[in-house]
Amino acid sequence: MPVTGGCMCGGIAYLVNTEHYISALCHCIDCQKWAGSALTSNVVVPRTSFQLTKGTPRAYDTVGSSGKVNRHFFCPSCGSSLYTELEVMPGMTCVKAGGLDVVEASLGGKVDIEMFVKDRPSYLAAIEGAKQEQRSG
Repeated sequence: MPVTGGCMCGGIAYLVNTEHYISALCHCIDCQKWAGSALTSNVVVPRTSFQLTKGTPRAYDTVGSSGKVNRHFFCPSCGSSLYTELEVMPGMTCVKAGGLDVVEASLGGKVDIEMFVKDRPSYLAAIEGAKQEQRSG
């Protein structure tokens, strides 16, 4: 089922064409800084199912606690967070759920996994039914 998304200003658009995805919240410090929030909400899909359809995002690389590169893609005009490619997850793309069109940001009403729960702020409770990972991968 194809799902579309993009940035706030409309300069970047993409298509995700997959039947299955992993819904994931990430509480790592890198994601907290990236989102300006306590976490990022993500739709993790095979990289081959993700396609840019408009515009050219910019990228910013950080090194995660694993020692591997986290490449963050964003709109060069409005700054919207779009997706991340992680060396620890080769072949996968973490699409930021807030950029998905329609109501896909709700992650289908369920979260499959919470990553880096060791960094989760104390005011947030674990999501019932979600796998709880102290770290990623």
